[in-house]
Amino acid sequence: MTRLLRWARPALPRIAAGGVASLGASLLALAVPQVLREVVNGPLLTEGSRGAVVQAAALVLVLGVLEALLVWCRRAFILTPGTTVERQMRTDLFGRLLDLPMAFHDRWSGGQLLSRAMSDLGMVRRWLAFGLVMLVVSATTAVVGVGLMIATAWQLGLVYLAGAAPVVWLGFRFREDYKAVARQARDQAGDLATTVEESVHGIRVLKAFGRGGDALEGFARQAEDLRATEIQKARTLSRVSFALGALPEAVLAVSLGLGVWLAAEGAVSVGALVAFFATAAVVNAPVERLGQLLAMTLDARAALDRYIEVVDAPNALTDPPEPRDLPEPGRRGSRLVLADVRFRHPTAPPGARDVLDGVDLVVEPGETMALVGLTGSGKSTLAQLVPRLYDVTGGSVLVDGVDVREVARDDLRRAVAVAFEDPLLFSASVRENVLLGVDEAGLGPEAADTLAREALAVASAGFVDALPHGMDTVIGEEGLSLSGGQRQRIALARAVAARPRVLVLDDPLSALDVATEAAVTTRLRATLTGTTTLVVAHRPSTVALADRVAVLEDGRVTGVGRHSDLLARHPHYRYVLTALGSGPREVPAPGEPLDGPLVLDEPVGDGTVRSRGDR
Repeated sequence: MTRLLRWARPALPRIAAGGVASLGASLLALAVPQVLREVVNGPLLTEGSRGAVVQAAALVLVLGVLEALLVWCRRAFILTPGTTVERQMRTDLFGRLLDLPMAFHDRWSGGQLLSRAMSDLGMVRRWLAFGLVMLVVSATTAVVGVGLMIATAWQLGLVYLAGAAPVVWLGFRFREDYKAVARQARDQAGDLATTVEESVHGIRVLKAFGRGGDALEGFARQAEDLRATEIQKARTLSRVSFALGALPEAVLAVSLGLGVWLAAEGAVSVGALVAFFATAAVVNAPVERLGQLLAMTLDARAALDRYIEVVDAPNALTDPPEPRDLPEPGRRGSRLVLADVRFRHPTAPPGARDVLDGVDLVVEPGETMALVGLTGSGKSTLAQLVPRLYDVTGGSVLVDGVDVREVARDDLRRAVAVAFEDPLLFSASVRENVLLGVDEAGLGPEAADTLAREALAVASAGFVDALPHGMDTVIGEEGLSLSGGQRQRIALARAVAARPRVLVLDDPLSALDVATEAAVTTRLRATLTGTTTLVVAHRPSTVALADRVAVLEDGRVTGVGRHSDLLARHPHYRYVLTALGSGPREVPAPGEPLDGPLVLDEPVGDGTVRSRGDR
């Protein structure tokens, strides 16, 4: 729990002030029995004046008002700093998630991360603002109260103190039992959040296959498991709460009988007996509350453990101590070199072969290189090594002669833009999605608007003008309100707007027909002059649009050249083309007649079609 000091330190003065105010309120409550002792031993048992009783009553009233004022001060002092600490911890967690490598996100589910960022930090904030303060105040109140009870009637005080021994034992026993179940409940809540997230994202699939009932059944089982764990928590807490409530009352029952006998024998005054039991009434409340506060502390510890797991997650993909700057690109653009590149996924079992096993490839400045291979050959993995979404496990990736590991990640990713086959858009306007990789503040609103329109034009995204608010139209979560082809074109426009040195396209136009793909590629070449492009090709029509083709086979590049040359001399290339569809031919320029029929699949919406390749 001391790790919490990193975030709580700025708020500690106000939290401490709130604790002092709360402790002052408890001490004032303990002062009331002492006033009662003086009243009973003085005016009530002797021929004291009525004025003394009135003065004592006024003093009790003042003590009560001051106690209420201090309770209000505790809330006023603590409320703001508690929420400030929560906000800072949540911001740091999100920053950490953005910094952690893709290998981390491959292992962790979104629901678990979401529960850590929301419910776990909410628990930590409540404990910091209430649980921690009240735990210290309750313990201090109990210690001071027992001391006053011993000072008032030491015989009865020792009896009450003896009853604390089983309470301490129960506290340690409860801690061990509750700690494990508290962590289990939070992990199960994270799993439940993951199920909700996956079901919402996959709602179309569930509906299309009619599996909503099965999804509900699985969710109900998980919810029942969480309910059972929460009931186990409640039972564990109820046992200790019962003991913490029953034991002090049983001790007071014994003390009452002993106290009456001592008062009858004259060993204890009546005023002392009244003060003892009044003090015990004040002390019993925090003692009974200790079970709830201890449970809250253990819940907060489990929540903080889960938070620290993410914050302390190792990150091997970091910026170099002394980053290098990329040299200015040449007139035709940057040169991309992959030298003996090897890669093995971090989650691969021991003894598994490398996904990439010594890839050597050179993409010349301004060139468009198509990368082809069978499914699972490592094409997409190789594409993610260029912007350093993953780090190579051997060899190097160089941009203009500089290893990408020697460049600050932000600088590298401004130089390298990526468009993925499965485009992910954010719940924002079309303009914001397109300009995601652009420094809008440096451009100004008008220039940024012009850049976005130009990028959309290059991506043949004219449909944006037909949206309700044009580029200002806010698209739904992950862009699911758009068709696949529309999402791909906006994602491509996003990569174009970044004006990168190196453009990596992981088959970003798979939802477009061949003619639209050819038109987009023509515009890309005209617009991104001086940009080196690596295209992961999953269909023959894409291959025909490249300057050269690289064949990826068994983790290595086994052939590089023009399509016609490879078709003549590379058997595996011909086999790959057969697997992709039928062999591509040169796409005619606009206005030229086709020299054969173009066979396409049926339209899939918004005018786009999925191509089986031209024959």
